Amino acid sequence: MTAKANSLFGRYRNWRRYRSTVRELEQLSLRELDDIGISRGDIYRIARQSIL
Repeated sequence: MTAKANSLFGRYRNWRRYRSTVRELEQLSLRELDDIGISRGDIYRIARQSIL
């Protein structure tokens, strides 16, 4: 594979991981989110951190 193809594949994989994290966290109730110490507003930040 070329470097460009590897880069595209890596970006796609990260995007999928980001979306999966957002989807899973959005399915939790406010109580469940509170139990793990996050708020609804934290979901996108946490999802971004999951791909770093």
